[in-house]
Amino acid sequence: MAGKDSVTAREAAEGVLALEHADLLRESVALMVREIMEAEVAQLVGAELGERAPERRSAQRNGYRQRRWDTRVGEIELEIPRLRTGSYLPSFLEPRRRAEQALVAVVQEAYVNGVSTRKVDRLVEQMGLRGLSKDQVSRMCRGLDEQVTAFRERPLEGAYPYLWLDAKIERVRERGGVRQKALVIAYAVHDSGRREVIGLDVGEAETEAFWTEFLHSLRARGLQGVRLVVSDAHQGLRNAIARVLDAPWQRCTVHFLRDMLGHVGKAQQPMIATAIRQIFNASDGVEAGERLGEVVDRLRGPAPKVARLLEDAEPELLAFYAFPKDHWPKLRSTNPLERMNREIGRRSDVVGIFPNDAALIRLAGMVLIEQNDEWLVARRYLSEHSLKQVLDAAQTGPSPAHDQQEVIELTAA
Repeated sequence: MAGKDSVTAREAAEGVLALEHADLLRESVALMVREIMEAEVAQLVGAELGERAPERRSAQRNGYRQRRWDTRVGEIELEIPRLRTGSYLPSFLEPRRRAEQALVAVVQEAYVNGVSTRKVDRLVEQMGLRGLSKDQVSRMCRGLDEQVTAFRERPLEGAYPYLWLDAKIERVRERGGVRQKALVIAYAVHDSGRREVIGLDVGEAETEAFWTEFLHSLRARGLQGVRLVVSDAHQGLRNAIARVLDAPWQRCTVHFLRDMLGHVGKAQQPMIATAIRQIFNASDGVEAGERLGEVVDRLRGPAPKVARLLEDAEPELLAFYAFPKDHWPKLRSTNPLERMNREIGRRSDVVGIFPNDAALIRLAGMVLIEQNDEWLVARRYLSEHSLKQVLDAAQTGPSPAHDQQEVIELTAA
């Protein structure tokens, strides 16, 4: 039997029509979406809530997670069903909707301020957006910016053993000209095993000072427990990682291989690629080091520059071997960031040239917020138990970053 304060579907509908309760419309929407979620999950699982149907069951429930949902009738507290394997996102949450709103806002801002390209002008015409005033566009942008700012400045709680960093070059208008600026993204694996986007910023250039300031901002928000940082060889980043985070650096093996292939002719590329890839498929770090040495010796004649660069890069290419074996495929490259970069790039290509830094952060921020929301309902990226082992092991000995820092200092000397 329903509790004294509960609202049935019929009571909710009748109350809305009679306007008996000020909050009844919101309650009726909440009731409706609960029914939608239960129906969708029952279809995914193959059984209704509480029903025993092992012959039809394809998955199992695993409790609920809370999420706030902003609607036209007010904020609703959702209890979204969770699954033991796989993930579930309610159909009514409309993935990617906020990113499209941000794209429209950036296009409108460029247009009303007279700094749009011909491509953007055509888009404004097609979308019927010419009638909006600067004040209207400003209010729209301000609302989106507040969401992105809250996301960028939220406290980081717990430990983040693995951190990935990447930078994407975009064009931004500034001081009467167009400048190339770096859009920096940081995402990490939390000690719970879930992925999170933990930072983004825009800077003049990829200098050590820029990276140092960005990493300090993450530390100030609570970033701790970093045991490995994965990135491409961005200028100045290596020193910033060692000094701010005191963590070893894993160079992206995919980007390194691409760089090496650029130093040889097409005829040599298949041989070089095969030789380098076998280094990253070794059974452990010792075997990987031996393979790297063999490849270096083999390439000294036909590809001396590649041999030298490969030998110099050994510590940062093999850093991932010091961690659990089932983590290796995820640690040796920045591939996990590729999807986010594609989503941002797909929208930034529409804009072409951003009217200011805030517009770039707004658009990228909304894409990243939506990606972060998807990760919250997805299955764990890595097991909580294996990450605890990584964190516990780091307490028993010196950080490998010390060895890498010595190499940096010797190289710079």
